[in-house]
This record gives sequence, structure tokens and C-alpha cells, in this order.
Amino acid sequence: MTSLPIVKPQEINLDGERIQQAGKLLTEWTEAGSIPGAAIVVGRHGKIVEPQFFGKQGPENNAEAVRRDGMFLLASITKPIVYMSALKLVERGELVLTVPVTHYIPDFAAHHKESILVHHLFTHTSGMPDMLENNVALRQSLAPLEKFIRGAIYDTVPLFQPAGTGLSYQSMGTLIVAEIIQRITRKTIAQHVRDEIIKPLGLQSTWLGRGDFPRERLVRVETPEYQIGSKFGWNSEYWQDLGVPWGGMFSSPEDMAVLCQWMLNYGEQNDVRLLSRSMMEMATTNRLNDYPDMPEPIRRSQPWGLGWRLNHPGQSGSWGNLLDRSVFGHTGATGTMVWMDRRRDGFAVILTTAIRSKAPWRLVSLSNIIASAFK
Repeated sequence: MTSLPIVKPQEINLDGERIQQAGKLLTEWTEAGSIPGAAIVVGRHGKIVEPQFFGKQGPENNAEAVRRDGMFLLASITKPIVYMSALKLVERGELVLTVPVTHYIPDFAAHHKESILVHHLFTHTSGMPDMLENNVALRQSLAPLEKFIRGAIYDTVPLFQPAGTGLSYQSMGTLIVAEIIQRITRKTIAQHVRDEIIKPLGLQSTWLGRGDFPRERLVRVETPEYQIGSKFGWNSEYWQDLGVPWGGMFSSPEDMAVLCQWMLNYGEQNDVRLLSRSMMEMATTNRLNDYPDMPEPIRRSQPWGLGWRLNHPGQSGSWGNLLDRSVFGHTGATGTMVWMDRRRDGFAVILTTAIRSKAPWRLVSLSNIIASAFK
């Protein structure tokens, strides 16, 4: 298994007491039941401190203790990983970001979407909606991924025109990128991510969807009310197996640490270069600066890279009060967060199973403690 070396905090100039403090907070929250389960791992200079696990394998009262080989539902942290797999095609000359999406999917022109460039799908500036209008109905009918793709192509109406003049988070934009990948490669998106990211990085406990992993390893999450008692919720066999490219990836803390270190290394890991340094620089710097008609307040205070978000200091969506806008990462609705800081040469992986929107301050509190541990 490919994993980063585990060392004592002081060996990589981290304050071990601060990291213990983050663990103490998670112990309190999991014992109180406000978070069912969690894991954290902090890394620096290519090494990590011992991953810590807390709470239970699921939100049920009688759930077993969280497994050390548990695979957490990353939710939207899936998105940048899918986008990075697309950038492999850019470097091969198979995908061009600055052409209209219709170059690859002609029918995407429906509802006046012909001006949307592929680039806009990576930066959430396409104007596409986050979810389909019939999203819940599709899930209730246990629809295959193809039906979501068809809806994203034919039924979505831009929230603003033209693209590149506003910012609106769009899961359906990620789905369209996944479909472009599928049309170019003639592989499923799960196969492409496996071949371009998971296998080359040596990730042993990561997959888009469940794959062939035992279902018992999947850490079950707290679900929104509309999913309770359904056959389509985040913990259902349907959803676990569907592997949606906007939020269906499962991974372990140690695998995520490898991916974070790969990002910090500008695309190189274990002497293998998966993406060029110049591409990694483009992906992790503010691409909103590339749009001449983007309003200045958005460009300045809500920066996005290619698939990776940059921290939004001073905004309610900030990941931490000690992190500047050069820090890149992502969060997920299931209570997940990763961030990478090149200035500190370090990263944090915080995986919980409590719905993030109910108490986003919890992840920020943990992030603040962890960031303060960097000396």
C-alpha cells in the first residue's frame, strides 16, 4: 500500500498538543452524538502524523466503532479529483478548455447554453444549476447515471448569461465534464478516474462509488430528512454503487493524505509525474482573473482554481481564520474538508459524517486548531 511515512508531530515541526486538542474536540462531539464518526490526519513535508479515528461507523444508536479501514463518503471533494482526471486529457491534447462545451456535446446547446466554455465548468462560472429540477424524483426512481447526464444536457437552463460573468456552484457542471471525459475516452468516469488518478497514486482504499469494496467498510453518514427511510439516501446501496462524479467517491484518510501531498508536490508522487507543474499551478491559482467581465468583488473574495476552490477569508464559507486565499481544497456536504497550504508545505484532512450545513462552524473550529499547530 502506498502511504506517507508516519512520524511524531515534532519531527515535522507541528505542535502535537494542538493536534491533540483537535482530537479532544472530536471525542467530545462524537461522544455527545453531535457527530456520528470522524477521522483526521495532518501532514507536512511529505510525512503525516498518526491518523486519528473517532466515534461510530454510522449514525445509528447501536452502530459499531468506526473502522480503522473505514472509507468515508467524500461528497463534493469528489469534484476536484474528477476535474484533475480531466486535466490529464488536456495535457494529451484530447481536451481543450477554451472551446464551447458543444464541441464535445453538440446537444448541450439546448436552452441557450452554446456560449458556455469547458473552462467555465471547472470554475463554477457556467451559470448551470447545482442540481436538476427533478433531482429527487430521479433518485426516488433509482435512476442510472445516464438519466442525470441526459437531464444536465437537455433540461438545464443557465442561471445567468453569459458564462464567466457570475459564480454559482454547479454539481451539474461537474457531471457534464464527466460526460465529456466518457465521450473522449470511451470509458466510464469511474474507470477513467481509476486509471488516471487512483492507480497511478497507489491508492488502495479509494473508488468512485463502492466498486468491489465490502460494503461494511463504507462509513455511514448522517442523512438529510428527505432521505430518511428511503432507498436512495447517501447510505443506500443504490447511492453507494452509483458513484456520481459530483459527490460519490469513498476514500480513507491515508489515501487522501497521499492525494494532498501529490497536489503539494505540483503533480509528482513517488518519482512519478502525473501532471505537469504548469498545469498544477493553473489548477490551484485564481482562474476568475481570466474572465474580463467577472465582477471585482467576486473575483477578489471568492477565488476558484480549476476544480479546486481557494479559501475565502472573511467570508462565511471560509475554511479557517488562519488560512489565506492561496490555500486550496474543498469541502463536502457529508461533513468533509481537505485543504493544502504550499506556504506551510502542509495539509489537513478532516472527515466527519455529520451534515456540514447544519453546523459548518465545527469544521472551521477544527481547521483553526490544526492550522495553529504549524510552527
